[in-house]
Amino acid sequence: MARRRFGLSKRRFFVPEVRRGLAELTGRDAEHLVRVLRAEAGQRYEISDNRDVYLAEITSARKSAVSFEVIEKLPEEPEIAPAILVVALIKFDRFEWLVEKATELGVAEIRPFEAVRTERGLRQAAEKRMERWERIAFEASQQARRAHLPRLLPVASAVEALKTEAAVKLILDEDPGAPAIRAAGGGAALLVGPEGGWTDEERKQALDAGWRACSLGATILRTETAAVAGLAIAMHGR
Repeated sequence: MARRRFGLSKRRFFVPEVRRGLAELTGRDAEHLVRVLRAEAGQRYEISDNRDVYLAEITSARKSAVSFEVIEKLPEEPEIAPAILVVALIKFDRFEWLVEKATELGVAEIRPFEAVRTERGLRQAAEKRMERWERIAFEASQQARRAHLPRLLPVASAVEALKTEAAVKLILDEDPGAPAIRAAGGGAALLVGPEGGWTDEERKQALDAGWRACSLGATILRTETAAVAGLAIAMHGR
């Protein structure tokens, strides 16, 4: 019997690989497709192997595995100027929100680090959270229809964080005298401090390392709010 044909869904899914025109989703992703989205053979979705994006049709759908057959490789999408978010580690519920929203905005890389005023114990505890954070970024990437997943690096020291390489390096400073943040154009890195703010020594070290101070205005924002607002302006502002 001929397979039923369905219209193209607006959803996009990341698959481990596309090999010889075939791909497969397993585990919780397959279960989500089948149980929540009611996936059936004949439905078409966009899939990405984190390199290219394809239009593909489901050939079989079970809770344990969903199989795809590639119809065509899709044209490359216009690239958003890549941005790196270098952000002081904060309490995990708020950091998870930050990861989700930064991913939706299109951040290329998230580099958490331990600042002087980072709450003690967070860096060690973060090691057990990496898998969860990567999952949050994965799901946010699918929701936002990204072609590529962001990189999420292990927590670094402040010294390591300052060595980040980028065409434009901006440090968000609560000093209202700092110039307003502007669209960076090209690759940019945004350095965001902890809840307690930068120490004088940290600020000096960043400026000495080539980071340029900028401000989001006179109001004092939470770390996650400042990071998302700053990214939105640096990446998408005019």
